[in-house]
Amino acid sequence: MSELETVRGLAHGALEALEQSRERIDDLNVYPVPDGDTGTNLTLTARGVVEALDASTAADRQALAREATRAALMSARGNSGVILSQIVRGAAEALAGSNDLALAFRGASDAAYAAVRKPVEGTMLTVIRSLADAAEAAPALEPAELLALLVERGEEAVAQTQDQLDVLREAGVVDAGGAGLVELVRGLAAAAAGKEPVPRAAPAPRLSLDAVHQEPSRYRYCTTFVVEGEGLDAAALEPQLNRLGDSLLVVGDPSALKVHVHTDDPGAALSLGTRVGTIEGVEINDMHRQTEEREERLLAALPGGASRSAVVAVVAGEGNRRLFEDLGAERIVEGGQTMNPSTAVLLEAIDSTAADEVVLLPNNANVVLAAEQAARVAGKPVQVVPTESIPAGLAALVAFLGERSAEENAAAMREALDGLVTGELALASRDASIDGVPVHEGEFLALLDGDAVAAGAGFDEVARALIERLLAEPRDVLTLLRGEGAPSLNGLLEELAKQYPELELDVHEGGQPHYPLLLSAE
Repeated sequence: MSELETVRGLAHGALEALEQSRERIDDLNVYPVPDGDTGTNLTLTARGVVEALDASTAADRQALAREATRAALMSARGNSGVILSQIVRGAAEALAGSNDLALAFRGASDAAYAAVRKPVEGTMLTVIRSLADAAEAAPALEPAELLALLVERGEEAVAQTQDQLDVLREAGVVDAGGAGLVELVRGLAAAAAGKEPVPRAAPAPRLSLDAVHQEPSRYRYCTTFVVEGEGLDAAALEPQLNRLGDSLLVVGDPSALKVHVHTDDPGAALSLGTRVGTIEGVEINDMHRQTEEREERLLAALPGGASRSAVVAVVAGEGNRRLFEDLGAERIVEGGQTMNPSTAVLLEAIDSTAADEVVLLPNNANVVLAAEQAARVAGKPVQVVPTESIPAGLAALVAFLGERSAEENAAAMREALDGLVTGELALASRDASIDGVPVHEGEFLALLDGDAVAAGAGFDEVARALIERLLAEPRDVLTLLRGEGAPSLNGLLEELAKQYPELELDVHEGGQPHYPLLLSAE
């Protein structure tokens, strides 16, 4: 087996372990802010590394180390993901010239600590240092045996985080980032030993009310982006960004820096990035809303809080699937503009839910009739909220509470859609005149609530025209879902942040086919 194949196998094992523990780790997340996304951020960061390795043709260790390091940097999400990217960098640089796992763990630990301006013990930093200490103190073992030992030592280190950080002790939980790091090592150990599937961690104890109820961050937006250029200076950029908020991380090298900051002014952070280079991979998340969603989800899981109703949603795009799952959809049915699910497929999803009642979100005008037919013949009460787009489905899902009946949820979700306007950027497949708007094959076509309003060859130009129509009346939130293979949104986002400083931008990689951009304003 080549070194590339070996590294791919290890990376897939790490990702599998994180994926099967993602929700448990999300639930533990109370530090540095209780936004319930640590497991998701670690998983997305690891997934970026796996995807890069799967596409790699690297012929030597040095090239592998460079590709893994860059992939981790570019895909890093949130505070935990950025720290993980540095753990990957430190380990990869050590393994580029050595087989010594202890050296790799020490390199990972040193890189992680160096990335954080004010290291805090009782976090994933403590856990990676404990793993490095354990690796150095271990007797001579085969890699699979050493990794198995480190899983045990890592679990001990994670258990101790509760006594090392006040917020964890008060909430009665362990550190989420540290727990995720141990799952990653568990996956590495299983892959090294040839175990498939990766063994699952022991089930976590049910969270207490203290762990569920947490104060949100003093700042609202978790803002992450990459700056690319020449001669980039992290030390010069840090003080300027530090004035905007907290939880600041600036890591990378003179050609690419990853920035993570919690702030009330994402636009100012992006502007600082564009002064020194080109920004890529912008992610802006509302942590206050994430904290509320985490609390609602966990309260429903407490004794006496079992879900009375569940949501089944029709969704296209892997990123969109994760968004619906994170907001509480129990079943996702794959579907899109050119692949509409049948009534039988919807019925199967309805029947597979554990709840007594179901709310069905078709998220496509072409699926509404099939959804209504499925609701009529289902063996349990089903309410259809006739959402005609993925952004509308997300807006409706925010209003869902599992302890309510499907009828009550449907009413709340319809109310959440009042005043919502949606937009789509599609690629025209032929020359035509749609609603009086001439469009040529291959051009971008802008649709506002299903009606054509603009067309042209320039993505930013057509998107800007659509957004102006979406924001013709005062709006609080603009959601943007970037489609599969779509052009970068970075320049457009910077313009929006300057033109609409009070507007909340909720930006996600939706991954939907056929539609480079889906939007909603509320």
